[in-house]
Amino acid sequence: MADDVHLQARELRKSFRLGSSTLEILRGLDLTVLRGETVFLCGASGAGKSTLLYTLAGLERPTTGEVRFENEDLYSVSAARQAELRNTRMGFVFQSYMLLPELTALENVALPGLIGGRPDLARAAGLLKQVGLADRSGHLPSELSGGEQQRVAIARSLVNRPGMLFADEPTGNLDSRTGGEIVDLLLGLAREHGTTLLAVTHDTNLAARGDRILHIRDGALEEA
Repeated sequence: MADDVHLQARELRKSFRLGSSTLEILRGLDLTVLRGETVFLCGASGAGKSTLLYTLAGLERPTTGEVRFENEDLYSVSAARQAELRNTRMGFVFQSYMLLPELTALENVALPGLIGGRPDLARAAGLLKQVGLADRSGHLPSELSGGEQQRVAIARSLVNRPGMLFADEPTGNLDSRTGGEIVDLLLGLAREHGTTLLAVTHDTNLAARGDRILHIRDGALEEA
């Protein structure tokens, strides 16, 4: 069973100081995600979905608690090791696409490999083909629709063959039809590549397409 665990959080707490008071977002939360699972985090606006995702991905240090990713304690390793894990073992898809405006679609997809010193334009081109944008590889983000930009972002998230994808409201800026297509694409590619997926969404209908839905309420998780 231990070998099947991809990500695990224990007694995760996150709070913020607001003047003289403290706002608790995560309250002793536990979570286990198995390899190859597709898990959706749902909850009301302000419930802490994105805070939890960023904490699990090593982007936002918890107040207390432990996050283990591929059997490494994310908040005990060095900052350099954290960055290496994020660039080589994790992929990220955000609501706002986060594409560099001066780079073409192909260059944006290849960027994580370039940062890691292993640019692979052939793989980037192959992923663009997988997301249906082979004929748009030379276009800048400004020349692409929102759905096309998110497809580029999905291709980019997979270019370094990550073990796990983290997606934060990947359909938040899209209409319902395009959003459904994007979720189907994410799920299809994650399953095809054997990649674990942990995604935040406000749309429980879209979340129902995954293996598991978790609701965050009052700083704790409930299985749907």
